[in-house]
Amino acid sequence: MEKIAIIDLGSNTARLLLVKVLDGGYFVVFDEMKESVRLAQDMETDGFLKPSRISATIKTLKMFKKLCDANKISKIMAYATAAVRRAKNQRSFIDEIAVTCGIKVRVLSAEEEATLIYNGVINSLDVPKGLIMDIGGGSVQLIYYNRKHLLNHITLPFGAITLTDMVKNMGLTPEERVVEIEKVVKEGLSGAEWLKELDPDTQFIGVGGSFRNLAKIARYVKKYPLSMPHNYHIASGEFGAIYDTLKIIEIEKTANIKGVSGERADIFPSALASIRAVIDYTGIFKDIVISGSGLREGAMFRYAVPTTVEKPISDILGYGINTMLYNFNMNIPHAEHVYSLSVQLFKQLKVLHKLPRFYVKVLRTAALLHDAGSIVKYYDHHIHSEYIILNSGLNGISHKDLVMAAYVAALHRNSDNIEVTFDKYKELLTEEDLDAVKKLGVILRIAESFDRSRSGLIVGLNCDVLGDSVIMKTQAEGDSALEIKDAMKASNEFRKAFKKNLEIL
Repeated sequence: MEKIAIIDLGSNTARLLLVKVLDGGYFVVFDEMKESVRLAQDMETDGFLKPSRISATIKTLKMFKKLCDANKISKIMAYATAAVRRAKNQRSFIDEIAVTCGIKVRVLSAEEEATLIYNGVINSLDVPKGLIMDIGGGSVQLIYYNRKHLLNHITLPFGAITLTDMVKNMGLTPEERVVEIEKVVKEGLSGAEWLKELDPDTQFIGVGGSFRNLAKIARYVKKYPLSMPHNYHIASGEFGAIYDTLKIIEIEKTANIKGVSGERADIFPSALASIRAVIDYTGIFKDIVISGSGLREGAMFRYAVPTTVEKPISDILGYGINTMLYNFNMNIPHAEHVYSLSVQLFKQLKVLHKLPRFYVKVLRTAALLHDAGSIVKYYDHHIHSEYIILNSGLNGISHKDLVMAAYVAALHRNSDNIEVTFDKYKELLTEEDLDAVKKLGVILRIAESFDRSRSGLIVGLNCDVLGDSVIMKTQAEGDSALEIKDAMKASNEFRKAFKKNLEIL
């Protein structure tokens, strides 16, 4: 196992991620640190990074280096973006970092930055066609892809900080300021004719701290039960309501809004105005999908999974699940066999459960991670598995499906009082979903029992529905009495879910 560090020296914030690179091309973040450095602040006057901003950045990078050394990091990959890219004193700044901090910073071109952002998004969101918007302090990136092919991108030479600086001394009201910013952004977009020719099915994807803040506000307003920003969807009406509320508020009062980070409260209205300008200019978006992955994750993918440089990950959910299995040192053959048996049961019992095939994604997640809770403690590990799945932030699966998978995993050993906690997620789930969870939970419980000895004895099965009973005939490569006896413990739950008696041969 290798430990590396990713440093993203942005125009507003410096971020450090410490990453474990696992065998097989997987990686997990095990620590992070961020500091507001505001490198882009006041650059518009003469194009130079200001001494106070340089000092704050050097101080931050020294802290980053200390944390890297304490964790015995073998490689530091540090990237600088728009502010440093445009700075007239770029070379002296980079040299000073190398001498005082012992960190070699690579200044990314606009194209390299766009590619890393795209790599981070395309390998963590299952969205076939997208327009990615990354709002930085000193620039805005717009990246268009279709069927995992990057087609076009544009870098606007201003960001949330520089736009805020541009209008702050113009004597305008808050609403007049955002109107001016919208105008500036739309003028910047006018050079990209391809923005007017996007596929109608293109999904708008937001990357960066401003979008995460936006998602936090939206979740707070609707009392959303999950705190995960990644793959959170904001309806156009929700965005419009938030923007209309914030655009008339004085900047110093923005920090009082629930969800707005104090470090970016003054530049947040400018970021929202930029989003509004892009939505109005293109005119095709129904909602915004928030991506928790961007440049830093793109760099991780390129390092840990070099093949993603040419070919993005095709099975995003599978990659995320395998990352957890390897990181937790789980019994992967057992997990895969339980999943295989679960799918067989799902197909064999189709006539009874009548669930659409898309529920297989829920079943897959629950089956492969049903034992994840054992890393906490074996006793009640099904409950620990529920918690772990629910808070995993898995890529490639919707929030709704993730919640359902967590409950299905919990049901592989116990079904007590599921309705009590299920009500917490009524924002996401229906009574029909609860019924589906119960049926899938029984399927997983039987499948897990069929590999109770973890020896793969039962390799197949056939289900016959005869009157009031379901007869399961197992295909075994040895004595499977233990497995059958354990599976029969689910007979009561089976009867409740499927309204049939269970017999296993």
